[in-house]
Amino acid sequence: MAIDMDKMRQKLAALNNRGNGGGNKEMFWRPQDGETTIRIVPTQDGDPFKDYWFHYNVGNNPGFLSPKKNFGDDDPLDSFVRSLFNEGTDDSIKMAKSLMARQRFFAPVLVRGEEEKGVRVWGFGKMAYQELLSLVLNPDYGDITDVEDGTDLVINYGKPPGAQFPQTSITPRRRSSGLTKTKKETKELLEQVPDFTDLFERKTPEQVQTMLDEFLLGEEDAESSSKESTRYEKKSEETNSVDKAFADFLG
Repeated sequence: MAIDMDKMRQKLAALNNRGNGGGNKEMFWRPQDGETTIRIVPTQDGDPFKDYWFHYNVGNNPGFLSPKKNFGDDDPLDSFVRSLFNEGTDDSIKMAKSLMARQRFFAPVLVRGEEEKGVRVWGFGKMAYQELLSLVLNPDYGDITDVEDGTDLVINYGKPPGAQFPQTSITPRRRSSGLTKTKKETKELLEQVPDFTDLFERKTPEQVQTMLDEFLLGEEDAESSSKESTRYEKKSEETNSVDKAFADFLG
């Protein structure tokens, strides 16, 4: 069950080359302001870091998995976004950016001081993801998920002065430690690691088409009562608040 270093190297390379989604809310954990110590819990496949693509801002619907980006399925929304980019106007590009799929990252964690709550899922952004990949590939720490000799991580979360969104810093503990106090507790904990494929509802292309049709119909109704520039300005504001909305979902 050791971490798969080849997978970690591939993930880091893919990340560098590239330059809520309806889940069980109680299963998720998000850091609070200040410091929290966590432990990344190992998974059977040797890859504790999962990534998914979500669509947001489709009417009043919550974020949902992108059929195209995640599963290679037909995706009416993806096609619509492409058509907006191809249209090439400032307004169409703003709307395309608000609707395009966004990547999110997840890992199973044990929160120190809250061990009784069991394994939970931490959702984080690209910068934290890159930092975690660099950390697990650092030979000074070895396998940070090792149940007997792994490394706890100190998460410092907060909004620096002048920043628009909170930021996350990750510091590994200097000393290694066991995941739990006993082998029995460790065994029971590992059995709690969730099946990530069950965390988020998978929409069919037909369901996405229905949501898109309802969204566009609502847009047409809105256009009859307000100027088009106001409509797109609202969409732009929604785009800027995506990270905050996602954080609220995980909370």
